[in-house]
Amino acid sequence: MIPGSFAYHRPTSVREAIGLLADLGEEARPLAGGHSLIPMMKLRLAEPEHLVDLAGIPDLKGIRADGSDVVIGAMTTQHEIVGSDLLVAKVPLLREASLLVADPQVRYVGTLGGNLANGDPGNDMPAVMMCLGASYQVVGNSGERSIHARDFYRGTYLTALKPGEILANIRIPVPAAGHGFAYEKLKRKIGDYATAAAAVVLTMNGGTVAACSIGLTNVASTPLWAEEAARILAGSTLDAATVKQAVAAAEAITSPATDARGPAHYRTKMAGVMLARALVTAKARAR
Repeated sequence: MIPGSFAYHRPTSVREAIGLLADLGEEARPLAGGHSLIPMMKLRLAEPEHLVDLAGIPDLKGIRADGSDVVIGAMTTQHEIVGSDLLVAKVPLLREASLLVADPQVRYVGTLGGNLANGDPGNDMPAVMMCLGASYQVVGNSGERSIHARDFYRGTYLTALKPGEILANIRIPVPAAGHGFAYEKLKRKIGDYATAAAAVVLTMNGGTVAACSIGLTNVASTPLWAEEAARILAGSTLDAATVKQAVAAAEAITSPATDARGPAHYRTKMAGVMLARALVTAKARAR
């Protein structure tokens, strides 16, 4: 289908963008890569009267180190994340996850901020950001504020963003040197959303887990941070019995829908399988 008519705006600064969104009100939508919004417009599930394209704002782009953190502009593309030497050195989980987002054509245009701010539990990067302990800087007419990724998601397509606010950048604490990481994703075909996926970051100390964090994708109405599962693993050697207990704890917090990717109980079990695989890979990578 063809979208309904709309007015197109292309601001060149953050201030101009939030001013437009404030002036145009509920009939305006910010546009990042467009891979979620435009298909909804074609199906007439979304019919904004105004699109505010963020692609012309240089302050929303780029990847940089800032002390012990890495800061990524919201309009940075998945392709740029894949090609970033800084991220490969500091936060390699991001490259691994970005390579599993859709396909190369989408990654050339699709943005990190769009993937995060849309509130779609099927998107890959929100659970990764929860796993990494990231925070989001959002900007609106009332100023700037920081929201932890673990507090950002409220439901399917529902986030902590207020009307007129945009996601400006993402701040990620650099994991400890020698950490292990993995993103394991089960999907039906290239480019598909996950049937289930799991992100893991862990550090080892003398053969035992010193710290662990786990995120789960597309097995609930929001991405999930599996805090209890990670707590179970801390201090263990990742022995089979402890991993089984942690997998059960992770599965217990899931509530996937039955859909074309499979019945709910299958998708829950696949979340556990993806977690177990991610733990094996992360342990092998830890130094």
